[in-house]
Amino acid sequence: MLCVVKVIVNLDSGGVNMSRIGKLPVNIPDGVQVKLENNVITVKGPKGELTRKLHDEMIVEVKDNQVIVTPPNEDRKYKALWGLTRTLVNNMVEGVTKGFQKNLELVGVGYRAQLQGKKLVLQVGYSHPVEIEPGEFTQIEVPAPNKIIVKGIDKEEVGSLAANIRAVREPEPYKGKGIRYEGEHIKLKAGKAGAK
Repeated sequence: MLCVVKVIVNLDSGGVNMSRIGKLPVNIPDGVQVKLENNVITVKGPKGELTRKLHDEMIVEVKDNQVIVTPPNEDRKYKALWGLTRTLVNNMVEGVTKGFQKNLELVGVGYRAQLQGKKLVLQVGYSHPVEIEPGEFTQIEVPAPNKIIVKGIDKEEVGSLAANIRAVREPEPYKGKGIRYEGEHIKLKAGKAGAK
């Protein structure tokens, strides 16, 4: 008996989802100023100021306390770019009003973090301490020797700095020792049995 199964693959689903995001205007809260010139957007708020060059082909307008992003046409290649542009602008507005934060924790005997000025100094099992400098839009806090907080107004820079700190000593798969994001679940492997 021959069985025919019909499979429908929606190749455009990613673009559709992103264009759905793109259609949403970005509201400009009180206390935030948005300036747009030749698709260079500057967003200034209580926590600081960010500037970014947006894609030349996207149409970006500021009106009625909103930033509106529109694609030049319905071409599929612009659908993902539409959503991305809107998300970047929204992240800038959120960054200068609320800011972004990533929390990390150190797991391991003798592992500890401390600040020297703005610089993070990590003791994580190497023969030497590892030093990390924050970027222009990020700050590092160490509320406890085994806890690190990365804060800033630029979402990408906060995420990148947190990832760089974690990469200094990624959690190992047997005991989970290392630097991890707060709440991150590490899937541990069973240890090897000793030779008899």
